[in-house]
Amino acid sequence: MSLLHISITVSAQTVTGLPLRLTRDRLKPNLVSMSFERLMGKEALRVVKDSSVQKVDEPTFVRLEGIDFTNGTIQVKVLSRLLKNAPELARGFIGVAFRINEANSSYESIYIRPTNGRATDQVRRNHAIQYYSYPDYKFDRLRKEAPERYEAYSDMTLNEWITLTVVVKDRQAQLYLNNNKQPSLIVNDLKHGAGTSGGVGLWVDIGTEGYFADLTITNQ
Repeated sequence: MSLLHISITVSAQTVTGLPLRLTRDRLKPNLVSMSFERLMGKEALRVVKDSSVQKVDEPTFVRLEGIDFTNGTIQVKVLSRLLKNAPELARGFIGVAFRINEANSSYESIYIRPTNGRATDQVRRNHAIQYYSYPDYKFDRLRKEAPERYEAYSDMTLNEWITLTVVVKDRQAQLYLNNNKQPSLIVNDLKHGAGTSGGVGLWVDIGTEGYFADLTITNQ
């Protein structure tokens, strides 16, 4: 059976940084397909959105079994490519979902659009990073009601490993990219509030061939 090497820290009271060999029975795909591959020197999880899902900003992720996350840090290396049949609107969408409820019907998410990072259109560049909250606050509603508040720019591109670090505390989430000391996006009003908790998912959207490696989750 194929294995994925993932390092998880479950709480401050337990041994930290132990690498876990996660098999398929520990990962649960939701509206996506998944496989295990070696890519650019890393053992990676490949995730592709189910083509039957036409809407965007949907619960299209691989959920980690046995994770209950409220506050803490999620760090993962991601790499995205465009599928051969990707539509024109594809941007290499890839990111994480967190505080996912049991039914996968409510969660928070932060993702990136790597093709926007070096676009010649400044508006597209400004949309390189996105927060959304499922089901009521998808990107289009947030962009209309609060333009610029939930999106940001950062340099990025397709087909390269990018480290996403999401730091969550109550109603705030911060996204750090690679080794940057300052966050690229700050969300101060997570739509499901401060008290929610739930699972963690590795998320992709339309047209993306997404890869995930070196995942660490630290609860606080």
